Amino acid sequence: QVQLVESGGGLVQPGQSLRLSCAASGNGFSTYAMYWYRQTPEKQRELVATITTGGNTNYADSVKGRFTISRDNAKNAIYLQMNNLKPEDTAVYSCNARRYILRHWDDYWGQGTQVTVSS
Repeated sequence: QVQLVESGGGLVQPGQSLRLSCAASGNGFSTYAMYWYRQTPEKQRELVATITTGGNTNYADSVKGRFTISRDNAKNAIYLQMNNLKPEDTAVYSCNARRYILRHWDDYWGQGTQVTVSS
């Protein structure tokens, strides 16, 4: 069992930055691929960024060059550095931990943190 808790959201102006954190409790954090998703009431949930167990990363086209995902296995945490924020980045951001082990998927979600970008 893994529990995920996001933090770091808030209200910022366009062009500013935020750093989201996702703290994990439980065993085996380093064996999980980790994801940041976002969702608004008007849109489907969107995959924003991915980081594999080996540290490889991938980003949605809408955030490439502005967002950076990272992980610290010693601290059981991942981060999302968000720079040059835009109003369209406004959403609830959630982290997700996923792994395939013993022929089944372990899949855990945090509760989300609100990011609002507005002047």
